[in-house]
Amino acid sequence: MSLHPQCAFFLAEAAKENLPPMPELGPHGARLIGHTPREFSGPLRDDVKISTRFITTPTADVVANIYQPPGTGPFNGMAYFHGGGWAFNYINKYDAQLQDLAARTNSVIVSINYQKAPEHKYPIPFDDCYTAFVWLHEHAAEFNVDTNKIGIGGDSAGGNLASGVAHKARDVNQHPLAYQMLIYPCNGLDFETKSYLDNADDYGLTRSNMQWLWELYLNGSQDFNDPYAVPLNATNFEGLAPAILFTAEYDVLHDDGVLYAKKLSDAGVPVIYKDYPGMIHGFFNYGSVIDEGIAARTFLVDSINQILRG
Repeated sequence: MSLHPQCAFFLAEAAKENLPPMPELGPHGARLIGHTPREFSGPLRDDVKISTRFITTPTADVVANIYQPPGTGPFNGMAYFHGGGWAFNYINKYDAQLQDLAARTNSVIVSINYQKAPEHKYPIPFDDCYTAFVWLHEHAAEFNVDTNKIGIGGDSAGGNLASGVAHKARDVNQHPLAYQMLIYPCNGLDFETKSYLDNADDYGLTRSNMQWLWELYLNGSQDFNDPYAVPLNATNFEGLAPAILFTAEYDVLHDDGVLYAKKLSDAGVPVIYKDYPGMIHGFFNYGSVIDEGIAARTFLVDSINQILRG
């Protein structure tokens, strides 16, 4: 399918700003330009309460948003990890999406503003996210959450973090994980895939951006075979939680997602997968200008509810 007209318009408007490439902006510059209005992802709801807590991780007290749907429960649960190349973005950019997912899956969602690279390289962001998942289990009674129905989710770098957390949850085997929701995850270091080459430039997230972001996050080759850091390089996919995964056609990360879904499926992990033709990386966050950004929530909601119904 050709590039969706709404995606083409979005990219054309972004090009008018004539911003330098992300590596030239640097982490601080990229963070500064990322402060879009909360409503950019779509309208906010008035029936899902948002509160703020601090979660003590191995290296800091980290702020988190708690999204609580109406009613008294019992509720399902989700720990969510936002995108932004491990280096930028923040939790309030996801208020619209997570309010909607909380209401429609009857889930209390904890979204942690994990510490960012390069000031905090792997494993610090990962440790923050795993701690948020454990924190939700340990505080389940406070929120009337069923500990057998707690999942994790994330988009882009957050999808990478969620994939890694799923591996650790299986390995540690102390807290049940109901599902992993992976939105165009960046899970591998192969920059020669077809999608990396075909979509290298002109579609928002570029190949050179991803190479730079990986360099910011990892400590070098010592991390390449760590499944929590680079999940596509894992050697064991058996016993992982059921996965919900979607990709975008015009995204350098498209083939990362396809290959990860295949590795999960080949290992006997249930996978619900969907590709979004004509879409670009990040469209989940652009609901006010790209309709599919909001429509994709229905796929996620239906998939989560299907898994939790068993």
